[in-house]
This record gives sequence, structure tokens and C-alpha cells, in this order.
Amino acid sequence: MSQANPPFPEPGSSVPDFTMPASNGRTVSLGALRGQPFVLYFYPKANTSGCTKEACEFQAALTDLQKDGVSVIGVSRDDMPAIEKFAADHGLTFPLASDSDGRVTEAYGVWVEKSMYGRKYMGIERATFLIDASGRLVESWRKVKVTNHVAAVRKAIATMKLKEAGPAA
Repeated sequence: MSQANPPFPEPGSSVPDFTMPASNGRTVSLGALRGQPFVLYFYPKANTSGCTKEACEFQAALTDLQKDGVSVIGVSRDDMPAIEKFAADHGLTFPLASDSDGRVTEAYGVWVEKSMYGRKYMGIERATFLIDASGRLVESWRKVKVTNHVAAVRKAIATMKLKEAGPAA
């Protein structure tokens, strides 16, 4: 029996608030990000193969994302020492946040029942949310497959930027 994803706001709806400690002594919060679009992505566990590939792909695209005015934040339930090691091991300069109490993963509906080798357990569903400058959901990706994911996010950002620019004169 698989658990359905908890309901999440439709595009255009406000996203749940958050404040979390992040790598390099930072704190990330929805309030501090108001006024700029950002990518909030959830990954199951630091220093695992899929999570490493995804983080490194976001890092490789970071300069272009920043040129578009978009920040990136990765979130897991790992504790800060594991997150700091992950960031250092792979040269990740964007914030990696720790949702150790699970409030944010639950609010975003990514804490779900999983199954591996017949064993059921709770874990983070790999998911990404593109959020606009006013804190509203632009697009979400659930059950993310890492390959070509960052390219899909960048395409959605380009579409968002075109809509923000409005019709050509």
C-alpha cells in the first residue's frame, strides 16, 4: 500500500513558511527570501549517490541561476554535521538546510511512506519547488528522477522570467 502525496498548494498559491539552519552557519527562511525567486529542493540523505549527483548538478548551474536572480536551497532531515560534511566534500556553495524536526518536510508533503525490498518506512520523497519572489508556488516536481532534472527546472525558470517580463511592446 503506497501513501498518496499529502495535498500541496496549486501553482499560484502561497507556500508554507519555514526557517531552518543551513550550511556555513547560515539560516534560511521564507521571509528572508521574499523579493527573489528560489528553488527549494528536498533530498533524502547527504552523501548518497543520487543526492550527490543532484546537488552537484545544481552547483554546476548555480552561476546561471544566480544570473537569473534565482537562489537554490537543498533540504534534508540530516543533522548539521552531516550536511556540513556533504557541502565541504562536494564544494556546494548554496545553502543546504537541516529540517531535523521534520516540520518543513511534512509541511511540503515530502515526508512519505516508501518501500525498499518489501520493507516499508518513512522518508523524504525527492521533490523540487520553484517559488516566486512573493512566496507563491510556480511549479513543483514530485518523485524527481535526477537525470535532466536541473535542465527542467531551468526551463521553468526561463518561462517564469518571460511571464514576469510581460508582453513585448
